Parts: sequence; structure tokens; C-alpha cells
Amino acid sequence: MTISTTVSPEGVAVVAMSHPPVNAITVADTWEIADTFHELGRRDDVRAVVLTAEGRGFNAGIDIKEMQSVEGFEHLLGSGAACFAAFEAIYTCPVPTIAAVNDFCMGLGVGLVGSCDILVASTRARFGLPEVDNGALGCASHLAKLVPPMKLRQMVLTCEPVTAAQLHEWGTVYRLVEPDELADEAMATALKIIAKRPRVVRAAKTALNLIDPFDLQRNYRLEQGFTYELNLHGDGDQARDAFVEGTRGVTR
Repeated sequence: MTISTTVSPEGVAVVAMSHPPVNAITVADTWEIADTFHELGRRDDVRAVVLTAEGRGFNAGIDIKEMQSVEGFEHLLGSGAACFAAFEAIYTCPVPTIAAVNDFCMGLGVGLVGSCDILVASTRARFGLPEVDNGALGCASHLAKLVPPMKLRQMVLTCEPVTAAQLHEWGTVYRLVEPDELADEAMATALKIIAKRPRVVRAAKTALNLIDPFDLQRNYRLEQGFTYELNLHGDGDQARDAFVEGTRGVTR
């Protein structure tokens, strides 16, 4: 995967993910996202960050094929640690973060978006958690910021996605635009924020995190615990094998 970062003269950093064909995330990818946001947060010239993707999809979640190519639990545990670090780096970044979602955003991608402060999306975007189908749990903590409580339960248990248009109706998506307008809209949103006093904006970001009713890291860690338990029972490995083999179905 390639993580590219550019910083405009005004101080807007754009972090773009690109990993054909569907932007599935590897463990190395995820650590790189964490490192990138930590580095940007230390730069005085960066006043806002846009997280986006190139190619097909914003994010297809974890790279299941990579995970199944490694024996044992070491890779699974490494993926969990990397996801935890990436979400925390985005959430605690000292400056506002804007997710610009071009198309499908699944699994781990929901965690990335839910860790951001503002969401803009294209009319093609949709969001979902296929975790239960893959024998795992995760990122319901972050999806809870995006959808109402009963919708959250329905999405987790059925693995059915929701459209960006629905999220826009609920006030979760700040701007809903055509795909070719997404980059400009994300930049316009960032410029609106950086026109304000930098110290005040950073203080506001810190205060918002402190009063946030969603304890993302604690809740996500709890979900990870159930994922590890399911892998000890064998459900996770069986579901991922079925995904790789294209035979995913109901197992006991």
C-alpha cells in the first residue's frame, strides 16, 4: 500500500490511501497510517488533515487474504494492535481531521472514519461492518458515532450497509457531493476551519475529545477481546478461510 501525504501552503495535509484493487488494509498499512498521523500532529505548519483514498473504494477493511497466509495468532494480534494505534492516532491528532469517503467503506474503514472529526462523502459512498460474517467483532464502537442505536444493532447483526445519503439525512455526513466534487469539498471544509485561530481550534479539538460520550478506545478494545475469543474457538479462522475460498456461509 502507498500512503501519500501532501501539505498545502495554507496548512491542510491530505493523506491518501492507495492499495489496489479495493484498498484492503494490511498490518503494515495500518501501522503506517498511525505513524503518519502522529508525525502530522507534531508539525506546527499542519492545521487540518484530510484522510481520503485513491482508486476503487475508500477502504475494504482488513486484508483477510494476508491474514490467512500466516499461521497462528501472531498476525491477528498484530493487526489488532495496529488498528488500535491507527484509530487512536487519528482521534487524538491535535488538529481537526476530515474523512473524505469516495465509495465503499467497510470494517476497519468505519473505524478510520469514526475516529475523524468531520465526514464528507460522495453519493456513491456506503458504510458497513461485515465483521460478523467474517467471524469477528470490531468498529461497532466507531459506527455508533455514525448511526442511531437500533440501526447500529441491525447493521452489526445483518452486516447490511448504509448509504451516505442516509447518513447525510441523520446529520452524520456534513457534505454529500458527486464523486468528482469530493476532493474540492473536503478541501473547502478544511479551509473553513483553518480560517479560525489555530490555538482556539486546537483547544476546541481537545475539549471535544474530553467531553465525548463515546470512549472509543476502551469500547474498541472490548470488541477486540471478543474477536480473540472467537479465534480461540475457531470461528474466526473458519470464516476467513471461507471468505478466501469464496464459500462463505453459515457455520456453527
